[in-house]
Amino acid sequence: MDDHTDQTRKPRADAVRNRERVLEAAKTVFNAGGPEASLEAVAKRAGVGIGTLYRHFPTREDLFEAVYRREVEQLSELAEQLKTTKDPIDALRRWLRSGVEFVATKKGMVAALALAVQSGSELHAFSFERLTTAIGSLLDRAVAAGAMRADISPEDLLRAFFGMCYMHDQPGWQSSVLRMLDVFVDGLRVQMAAKARLRPAGRPAKPAVKRKR
Repeated sequence: MDDHTDQTRKPRADAVRNRERVLEAAKTVFNAGGPEASLEAVAKRAGVGIGTLYRHFPTREDLFEAVYRREVEQLSELAEQLKTTKDPIDALRRWLRSGVEFVATKKGMVAALALAVQSGSELHAFSFERLTTAIGSLLDRAVAAGAMRADISPEDLLRAFFGMCYMHDQPGWQSSVLRMLDVFVDGLRVQMAAKARLRPAGRPAKPAVKRKR
């Protein structure tokens, strides 16, 4: 009985490792997109046979959904890690920049996810709740520190972020979005913080000039 147990445990451990390798490979392949974003390319990059891939993910949609959920979970975990960052604005900026990679992966499988992630679906609700909570925790911290304006909600921030990502579809769109994100985040800083950051070092602010009546 013990021998049988030992024999069954090893395949299970191997199966877990193979599944993770497939998911990581799928993320890379789907992120690149294009004609190479195939299940065969995923299996090759993961170093497993196509049969092994199908044993873990019987359909293309199963694999896409698993990658999607894994990416959302990783963004949630990243938000928790960034809470310890000294600069709350930098923490928010780093999370958003990581989100661009998430969107790139999602774009690589957008057709297959079109139905699964449609508004009102369980997967849509799962991702929206997790991402809103993640970005909300970083936003709240920045507002509490007096570094960011308080009249923007996590939902507003997410909509703006995804809007920037999906208005660009040409090759190299990530670089453009990353530049826009920097401008966007700087625009959300409270005004005094922005003025202090832009003022040359050692030069005091000019006093306001009273108008003559």
